[in-house]
Order: sequence, then structure tokens, then C-alpha cells
Amino acid sequence: MKKTVFLLAWMLFSAGLPSWAQSEGNDLAFQRAEHLRRGINASMWFAQSPGNYSVERLRIFTTTEDIALMRQLGFDHVRLSIDAQPLMEWLHSPDHATPFMHELDNTVQAMLEQNLAVILDVHPESDFKAQLRQGNEGVENFARLWRALAKHFADTNPDLVFFEILNEPEQEDPYRWQGIESYIAEQIRQAAPEHTMIATGAHWSGLEDLLMLEPIALPNVIYTFHDYEPFPFTHQGATWTASQVRPLRNVPYPSTPQAIEHNLPQEPTLAAQYWLEQYGLDQWNAERIDKTLSFAERWSQMYHAPVYCGEFGVLRDHADPAMRAQWLHDMRVGLEKHHIGWAMWDYQANFGIVTKKDGKAVPDPEIVKALGLKMP
Repeated sequence: MKKTVFLLAWMLFSAGLPSWAQSEGNDLAFQRAEHLRRGINASMWFAQSPGNYSVERLRIFTTTEDIALMRQLGFDHVRLSIDAQPLMEWLHSPDHATPFMHELDNTVQAMLEQNLAVILDVHPESDFKAQLRQGNEGVENFARLWRALAKHFADTNPDLVFFEILNEPEQEDPYRWQGIESYIAEQIRQAAPEHTMIATGAHWSGLEDLLMLEPIALPNVIYTFHDYEPFPFTHQGATWTASQVRPLRNVPYPSTPQAIEHNLPQEPTLAAQYWLEQYGLDQWNAERIDKTLSFAERWSQMYHAPVYCGEFGVLRDHADPAMRAQWLHDMRVGLEKHHIGWAMWDYQANFGIVTKKDGKAVPDPEIVKALGLKMP
């Protein structure tokens, strides 16, 4: 009962503060956001691989040579995805030590030694996030996880280590999520008072979710969103998401009604063809991207809070390489024009900037150029 009352009280407290009070003290967050200008997501490593976090795999999937290459390419930070389940196992281990956490500590240290800032991004599977939708047991479990994790990393350099509360919350009620995120942020701040946190909107951390969000009632917070629009281009051929994108191949960018005509027969239903037709009619190009991203900057100015794009990218399996590079270029230019730091998704998986051949990472020179970086 006490926990229920506390969480409800925190929701009301957070919602009731005026925006000037919520944004006061964010100068430090703006200062630290300068370490998050051009980043890369390290995915499929400490997250997105449930049941496959053996020490052997963790050491060979992404290596210290990869981390050095990230720096050589010109990235200034890494967004490091971390699954919640092995963190919960660490939390409940008798000696508060597990091989997973040992490898995570070594990885963070290796990145810091390369002068890379690190975002510790709690990146669970959907079933973990589902526990947050009702009641308080899941929220309290999440709070215990973050109290322990923040305490564990509290002695790291607060200028270079950031705590991202939750990747893509998948929460249907944005008001409930606002209360949960505020509560978790307070737990983190108590355990690691010097570190900057990264907060997000509900659902899938889209730009619309950010625009609906009010800053939480704490200073020194950065706010993140993910941008994969237009989805028919960035996710063409993806098998894990909306059914409309699965049959798509060689979808063009920029888009016009004429350009997408050859793709319409790929869609098996009239509804899917209509959805794709809208992509052509919307005429996605650099100007459209720029206007869209301007709303993120306007939100930042409204609340005096730094904004960061934690994910953007194109599935490379079925996209034209030159068009993929063009979209990444247009996104990167738009983000930088609007003073928004970014991290491309991702380093080596199917959205990657490198391809692994015989264990050696080979960067894609066109993607490196599109991101404004240089081949090492």
C-alpha cells in the first residue's frame, strides 16, 4: 500500500510542477550533451540476444579492436544496449557479481580508455516492459534494478557515462509512463547524484512521443527520440515489424508517386498498397526531414532541455546502397542543423556501418561519408 501511495504521489507531484521549474538547472545537461554529438549503437551484444550472453560470445562479437575502430572513424560516443534480464540476475546473485557484469565493466572501461562517452541503455525484451503497464510490482523491480546499476557505476566519470532509463518503453498510457519515468529518475539520482540521465516518451520513443512529453521534475536530464521515418524505406524487408514492410524491395528515396509505382505490386493487399502510396505522396526528401526534425529543436527550446536522437538507420538487406547513404546523409545534416546529437543504428548488425569478414570489421565508405566521418 505504501508503495502504491508513493508512486501515485510522485505522478501528481511531477505533473504539477511548472515547466520553468522542470527545466531549471539543465545547463549541465547541455554541457554534457556536447559529448554526444556523433555516436554509434552497439547492439546485438549485451542486449537483443536473450539466452546468448556467454563470456565467449561477449568477448568476440564486438572486440577492443572494434571499439578502437569506432573512435578512429570519428564517433565520440557509444550507445550500449544492455538487456534487463541478465541485470536482474546480477542484482539477485549472492555475491552481487556475475560474468555478464564483469564483461560489461570491462567493456565500459575499454570505451572510456578510447575517449568515448558511453550511454548505458537499459534495453529489455518486450515482456519485461509489459510488467510496467499495470500495478506497482514491475515498477518496483525496475526501480531496484536501476538503484543497483546506478550505484555500481556511480564512481565513473559523470561527464562521459550516461544513464538511459529505458529503451522504447512500449507503454500505452503516456501519463502513467510519465509518472514511472519520474519515479525511476529519482531513484537513479539518489544513487548517482552526479550523472546525467536520458529520458524518453512512451510507446516507441518516436518524435511524436517526445512532443507529448513534459520534462520530468529534475535537472540535468537529456531527452531522446528515435527516427526511422519514412518506415517504408528504412524498414523495407524487415520481418519483425509491420507486415506491410516485409515484401518490399528496392523502395526508392526520395519518394514520389511516380517513383514508387513499381513497388505497389509487391504489396498483397489493397490496404498495404494504400499505405505505400502515401509514402510516395508524402514526397520524403531532405526538406521533409529537415522540417520534421525542426519540431524536436522547438521542443528543446520550449523546455530548455537538450534533445538527442538515440536511433536512426536503414535496414541494408534490400535498400539501394546509394539511396541508403543519401537518407543517412539527409538525417545527419538535419539533426546537426537543429543542434541534435545522434547515434546511428548500428555498428555491425543488419543496419550496420561495418561488415565483419573473418572477424575483421570493414567499414562501408559511403556510409562513413554520409555520416560526415572519415575512413581510418
